Amino acid sequence: MQIKSTNNGVIAWCDEIAQTLTPDHFRPEYWQSNDAIIGQSKGRYTTWFVEYQTQQWVLRHYWRGGLIEKFSKDAYIFTSMKRTRAIAELAILETLFQEGFPVPRPIAANVERFGIWYRADLFIELVKGADDLVALLSKSTLTDEQWQRLGQTIAKFHARGVYHADLNAKNILFADDQFYLIDFDRGELKPPNTKWQQANISRLLRSFNKEKTKLASLNFSDNNWQSLLAGYQQIINNS
Repeated sequence: MQIKSTNNGVIAWCDEIAQTLTPDHFRPEYWQSNDAIIGQSKGRYTTWFVEYQTQQWVLRHYWRGGLIEKFSKDAYIFTSMKRTRAIAELAILETLFQEGFPVPRPIAANVERFGIWYRADLFIELVKGADDLVALLSKSTLTDEQWQRLGQTIAKFHARGVYHADLNAKNILFADDQFYLIDFDRGELKPPNTKWQQANISRLLRSFNKEKTKLASLNFSDNNWQSLLAGYQQIINNS
């Protein structure tokens, strides 16, 4: 990761193509004015898909959640640059990507300070042709072998000590018969431990069950979950 100063913050990048980015590049208006938006994903807030030279990126702004959102939608207290949400996530993505884990390629992060506060943005590479698991399971099924492979994939992250703060069905992508984990905001690399590993897995199950209550036809069952757990345990037991 390389970092350069801007007028009121920094831009960090992992890909040389991003070294000339300015804070303006992290604003949707820039891409709209250049007719370079190729798609979007709408949840609580919009995530933008943009095209830069020959690459396709995902632009995500960091928004607050929970009760604090009522007081500040996107401002965080600044303690140090490496502890900002964007720089921390870019760093963990860079480590995992370099180690060959199935995560989006990290591109760049932007942090802008104002007083004791900061706002932040992140660019990652778009995983082409990917669906999140909720979108996928609403229209098709996974085989038992694929469910087992998903469990194995998660277990490999856990065995490496990757704590995902929000492991849910929408933060798992599937493309070209490969599973990817996304959104490592507040994630950590820490010593493997059964307690946090199982809490992660339980969170994922709650996510599937929640989505099933929203869409009864979602292709998820207890048998699917048992296949996932079987694959998970295969890796954990040998790590």
